[in-house]
Amino acid sequence: MRILFISDVYFPRINGVSTSIETFRHHLRALGHTVHLIAPAYLTLSADETDILRVPARSVPFDPEDRFMSYGWVMKHVEQLRSENYDVIHIQTPFVAHYLGVRLSRILGVPCVETYHTFFEEYLFHYIPFIPRKIMRFVAKRFSRHQGNSLDGMVVPSNPMLQILKAYGISTRTEVIPTGIEPESFVLGDRAAFRQKYGIAQAQPILLFVGRVAFEKNIEFLIKVLEAVRKEIANVLFVIAGEGPARQSLKHVVIRLGLDGSTRFIGYLDRHKELSSCYCAADLFIFSSRTETQGLVLLEAMAQGVPVVSTAELGTRDVLREGLGVHIAQEDVADFAGKVITLLNDAPMRQELGDAGREYAQTWSASRQAQRMLAFYRAVPGFAAQSDDGNVNAISLANSEATQAELQAPVQ
Repeated sequence: MRILFISDVYFPRINGVSTSIETFRHHLRALGHTVHLIAPAYLTLSADETDILRVPARSVPFDPEDRFMSYGWVMKHVEQLRSENYDVIHIQTPFVAHYLGVRLSRILGVPCVETYHTFFEEYLFHYIPFIPRKIMRFVAKRFSRHQGNSLDGMVVPSNPMLQILKAYGISTRTEVIPTGIEPESFVLGDRAAFRQKYGIAQAQPILLFVGRVAFEKNIEFLIKVLEAVRKEIANVLFVIAGEGPARQSLKHVVIRLGLDGSTRFIGYLDRHKELSSCYCAADLFIFSSRTETQGLVLLEAMAQGVPVVSTAELGTRDVLREGLGVHIAQEDVADFAGKVITLLNDAPMRQELGDAGREYAQTWSASRQAQRMLAFYRAVPGFAAQSDDGNVNAISLANSEATQAELQAPVQ
């Protein structure tokens, strides 16, 4: 099968969407299929640029980490894309990528599916705060319904998100297919080396958050939990691994609460080199996002044998099972902090919970999810696989001198 992914984000931009794309690309290719990707150009490239068409892009207002791809630039390369004889187009994000994907599917005569990665109803008002939340939720619902019903198929990472989309009025063929866990996630990291590198005492208790440092992740709540925990365990340290638009705001909260000595922002980590050691260095992984459509970092922490304390909202309700690597808490400081304190004071309980989580995480196989994705492609209306005789070249535009020159041109 020949598959074209289109996304408004990809590595080196680090987030859950980039991780999901990388995981599915890897496993679909391992199963013998061709997967190309259209994604924005950044100042640097990802570790693996194979079969990626990088599109000229400009910065996005309110969110400088992200890029706005040139729709017109891609449309100038339609004939190049036509020659690839794709069987399906898979959109990963709802901005320029959505409209490109839908347009290209009509031009190329192939079905178009999309993964709904982001719960916009609980997201947009963080970035456009001057518009009332009620209005933004109404807009988000209309936006999602309109986009969803323009597709041949829609993938969602969790059942709760599926029910929300159905309530919006989306009637497109839909299936729940989460992002799976890579085998490398189970290779234990080096706890001692990570702590030594960052100047953290080997015996100091660490609470860890990994993810985009964004308002919708509800990290401020976790900082308030830290404040409560520190009253019982004075030397506890909260490590926040990631970057994002909420970082400065959260630093101000930390200083206001007098927690700057108990909090460490360490930025993004290379997921293939250092992230596993970061997980492994923690005593507990804590999480309280209200907007996750899946919550892959929870499974990654479990894969390292790290016990989790988390709320169970939206997509994380599909992932989390009480006692299988996690103690589920309410979004209440006293309840959440109480569970954290109990675990930090009981090493055998942490070990038992971590072992159960590591075993549970192994049921989320990335290869299995890729096989399910292939079955979904074949089931969407309009799918008719092209015969792949091996004579069609992979996208080479991104590696050509001509394209490198075009990437320097102004975005249209």
